[in-house]
This record gives sequence, C-alpha cells and structure tokens, in this order.
Amino acid sequence: MNLSSSLSINKSELLTGVLTFLFLFLATFGSRQFRLSSGSAITVDKESRLIIPERANLNDLSFYLDSLGVDFSKKELEWSSRMLGWRTFKKGSYNLAGEYSYEVFLAKLARGIQDPVPVVILPGINQSRFAESISNQIDVSKEEMLDIFTDSLFLDELRLSSEDLFGRMLPETYLMYWTSSPKDVVRRVLREFNAQVVDRFSEEVNQQDLTIDDVLTMASIVEWEANIEEEKPIISGLYWNRFNRGMRLQADPTINFALGERRRLLFEDYQFDHPYNTYLKKGLPPGPITNPSLSTIEASVFPQQHDYIYMVANPEGGHVFTRTFEEHQIESEKWRKWLRQQYRIKRQREAEEALNQ
Repeated sequence: MNLSSSLSINKSELLTGVLTFLFLFLATFGSRQFRLSSGSAITVDKESRLIIPERANLNDLSFYLDSLGVDFSKKELEWSSRMLGWRTFKKGSYNLAGEYSYEVFLAKLARGIQDPVPVVILPGINQSRFAESISNQIDVSKEEMLDIFTDSLFLDELRLSSEDLFGRMLPETYLMYWTSSPKDVVRRVLREFNAQVVDRFSEEVNQQDLTIDDVLTMASIVEWEANIEEEKPIISGLYWNRFNRGMRLQADPTINFALGERRRLLFEDYQFDHPYNTYLKKGLPPGPITNPSLSTIEASVFPQQHDYIYMVANPEGGHVFTRTFEEHQIESEKWRKWLRQQYRIKRQREAEEALNQ
C-alpha cells in the first residue's frame, strides 16, 4: 500500500469518526433539550397548591413535591436544575395542575411567579377576628395584621382613624398573593372600597348632606342589628329617623362595642360612660363599630322611607317595628313574655336531664 492510499484511508476514518462524534453529540444534546422542554416531565394529576414557606433549595423542593404526590424523577429534576441554572426557589404559593416541562416549572418557582390565592373577608367582625382570619389565609401573623390598625404613621398617611380604616375592610373575596404584607392587604381592600362605595355613592351621600364616614358608621350599626337581609333598609330608615329628629340613636350594638364584647346587655351596661354609648351621647358614634357589607352600606345610603322609630326582637330572628312608644311597650312585653317562656322550657329540660342521669 502506497503513502497516498494510506493517507486517503486515514482521512476517511477521521471523517467517519468526526461524523460519528457529531451525530452522538447532536443526539445527546437533542435528547437533553427534549427532556428539558418536554411538556410531560412533571405531572400533577390532582390540582394542588404548592407552598414554599421560605427560600428553598432543590432538596426542599423535592420534599414539597413528594408531599403533594407529584409525579417526577428526582434525578432528572437535579440534572435539569444544573443544566438550567435554577438552584434556589422563591417563597410563595403556586397552583399546580397538569403537565410541565422542567424549563417552565423550575423557572416559575425560581422567578417567584406566584398564583394569587382567594382571601375572604367576612362582614360584621372585629379587628381581632379579621386579623386572625387573614393570618389563616396568607403568610402574615395575626399580630402583624392587628398592628396595622395602630400604626400611627400609616393611619396618618391614609388620613383615617383606626375605626374608620377597619370599617372600610369591605367584605368580599379578594385575589391576593400569599406573600402580601399587611399594608398590601389593606391597600387592596381600600381600592375595592373606593370603587364599590365611594365612587358609587358619593353623589347621593353628598345630596343628603352626609359624608361617606357618616354612612359607614350608620351601616356598621345596621350590620350588627340586622339578622335578616330584607330588614336592613327598614332598620337603616329607623335609625335615620331618630338621627334626623334629634333623638339619641339608642343602638344596643354601640354598647356592645364600648364594652368590647357582644352579649345580652344588663341594665347597668346602658349607663357605661363611653363615646360610643348612643344611649348617653347624641348623634352618630365617633366611627364604625364593625365592617359592614356592601348590601348594608347600600341600605344605609338608600333607607326605606317610613315612620318607625322603635323596634324589638321577635321569635323568628327579626324585629317588630313600631311608630309610637305605646306600641313599642306592647310589643316589648310580648317579647319578654316569650323569653320567660323559653327560660322555663330550658330549666324544665335541664331538670329532666338531671333526673335521667
């Protein structure tokens, strides 16, 4: 074999080796790229919520995914993490459902692209219950949430008192991020309050020579008085009748607020000297006693027109409304008689149970 033939064979073998290498490299690279971008690398059969409570590494993430029953390969996840450069994952709440590529999945968590969570605010609650409820739904403590209502700098910024701010915590279901701060929560609710209340009712309220704060304070009283939705405009009308006639509102809920608890009131409770005691003080109390619902606020903006100025509870959970004190006394006696009967029935039942033990 001559030199020319030998060189020709070497070139051919070299070319074959290079092509083989390129083929294997491209096949491996293509396979890896396919695995990285494959839409079925991670499968979540059941819609789940992944909570990362603090900045997490890959081991933490694997643990959280295992806890949720997510179908994935830990080795492939580790390999993908190294290849893509995503090695730490941000605190937050992430909704998972269906299939994901490693590329999409890891980038979402590493960049902290959270999914909002529903946050429910109930009507007619107090600041403590509000703070506890929020702390159960997002990552804030009850104490942090409560502190917002005594943060003088924040209240000054909003130009609101603690009671006025809480009265604006409009009951609704909001979408918020799990990592929202207490100020984020309050500002989000205030935007909704302004849109649903201030923007809608300001003109009507001004025509009545009132302010939004006046209406909100009245609505907070109606919120605690009304057990039946249909009664809200009637109760609102009754209290506005008292207010417009220069009478004391004599609203039991304001006494409950002053005492700091909701319970059946005693005679001496009505003598409690407090700015919110509407049996002793004329006009509206200094601010809202709770956070009224939108329907209660609307009923306070548009009260039913009538001549009622008295009401007393009835056995059905509602009220009997009257125009004169004489009528009120008659209905009050009926209510007291019914209560006495209920107490007798209760005592008799307790006595029978004691005998049967």
